[in-house]
Amino acid sequence: MEHDPVREVDPEVADALESEIARQQDTLAMIASENHVSEAVMDAQGSALTNKYAEGYPGKRYYGGCEHADTVEQLAIDRAKELWGAEHVNVQPHSGSQANMAVYIAALEPGDKILSLRLTHGGHLSHGHSANFVGDHFEVEHYESDPETGYLDYEALYEHAQEFDPDMIISGYSAYPREVEWDRIQRAAAAADALHLADIAHITGLVAADEHETPVGTADFVTGSTHKTIRAGRGGMVMCGEEWAEAIDKAVIPGMQGGPLMHNIAGKAVGFKEALTPEFEEYASRVVVNAEALAERLQDRGLELVSGGTDTHLVLIDLRPSHPDTTGKDVEEALQNAGIVLNANTVPGETRSPFNPSGIRAGTPALTTRGFTASDCRTVADLIADVVDAPEDEDVLAAVAETVGELTDKHPIYE
Repeated sequence: MEHDPVREVDPEVADALESEIARQQDTLAMIASENHVSEAVMDAQGSALTNKYAEGYPGKRYYGGCEHADTVEQLAIDRAKELWGAEHVNVQPHSGSQANMAVYIAALEPGDKILSLRLTHGGHLSHGHSANFVGDHFEVEHYESDPETGYLDYEALYEHAQEFDPDMIISGYSAYPREVEWDRIQRAAAAADALHLADIAHITGLVAADEHETPVGTADFVTGSTHKTIRAGRGGMVMCGEEWAEAIDKAVIPGMQGGPLMHNIAGKAVGFKEALTPEFEEYASRVVVNAEALAERLQDRGLELVSGGTDTHLVLIDLRPSHPDTTGKDVEEALQNAGIVLNANTVPGETRSPFNPSGIRAGTPALTTRGFTASDCRTVADLIADVVDAPEDEDVLAAVAETVGELTDKHPIYE
């Protein structure tokens, strides 16, 4: 019998972990910010580095015994520089939100002005929502996408920046299905004498594989998550030019964090190495192709997509035109019962509560990791549309669940 130290010590946690593996295997992960890392990344994240305090940076630690931690962190830094072409990279933030916090600490003073995309139009909580620390510490106004087209309104953004005179403009989004024109946002920032933070949390992998234009070298700061489309260890990172390197590093420690999560940084290093291979470039390309196939079939089934499609890894479905009495939460819960896990999401011009919005968001990174093809994604689109049409029909849900089972058996996550 295989040695299982967790089960020997804590059977309840062991049961939950085994059940989570089974849940991931038996369902379709379509939350756009989720992915399945390799066994190598999981092994690195579960390594003995969890025992090591390594406050500081490679070669400049507060504690002794950090020689191997230094090796791992420097590998993560060097690989990130190669992937994204950045002059300076800090891989210690525990999340993408904390990466953003580091930029605010380094570059802004309390009360400074931030211009960012409104949450209901695809922005992120950490970009200035009133419920977040950013809304408490800074003066925030929001730009929007065009409610008719679903695309960013760059001209309106430029004019808003002229009127508001922000200290920082934030680009990069969590529910925007189109490629971002970083240079147009940079022109607005330059005209307003503002700094530009590009948050590529969702598209780190697409940018690394040249599927999308990079904001590195255009924006003053680029932040990202390391566990979404890049498929590395869970956490965040900050990229910037050398002129901001010292300020960013000081903002992370001692400004924001203590000891880094070295086991997570090991996962980042391993995932970054995987992302430097031709196989990863092929993967990133398939993510986009699969999202396009998903989008096209959803439209064929009569569902309205924000912006009319996608350039990225995600689609955003506005239920109001086709199913005005159905909410995103209704669909999310029905799909989960049938084995498809995605999330309810606000849409531009949202009239409902963010907790029960009018849209759903679906992504293809995790499906693509499992080996799903464009044909598979068209099948998944049919399953989603079937449930949207009849979220309370038990026969429909059972039929969808049966097909989900066939797909998950066809494409196992871990052999």
